[in-house]
Amino acid sequence: MGSENELDPAQVELGRFYPQPPEAVWHALTDPTVIDQWLLPSIGFDAQVGTSFLFTIPSNPPAEVACEVLTVTPGRAMSWSWMDMRGPQPARWIVSWTLQPQGHGTRLLLTTTGFDITDKRQRMQRNNLERGWRQLLTKLGGVLDGL
Repeated sequence: MGSENELDPAQVELGRFYPQPPEAVWHALTDPTVIDQWLLPSIGFDAQVGTSFLFTIPSNPPAEVACEVLTVTPGRAMSWSWMDMRGPQPARWIVSWTLQPQGHGTRLLLTTTGFDITDKRQRMQRNNLERGWRQLLTKLGGVLDGL
């Protein structure tokens, strides 16, 4: 029997501390021109519930991720649906961002849920997405340092 503290293999959960205040981290998560610097180019993003938008993936051929803002608590939390349109059967995941003040900085928690780990393809996608998010959170730190 597992404890409730065990990691859920059907989700990606990553935490990162940034020395910037929550307002700066929130700005980097919600300003499309800043998002373009660390995540992906976006089309139509606005941190308002119900906003549908796209991320463009610079691949050959180019690909898109279709998203919708599901929840927003300004300055504290936001969640999006996330559907990578490259696959023959696109899976839909939920990406959640939670900010907590910590000392003079911010603790950012990124959670991605909705993976069917009984499906080999989705297990691979989950693992690839976890690696990608780790790199992007590092890149976000560099962008924050430059703001």
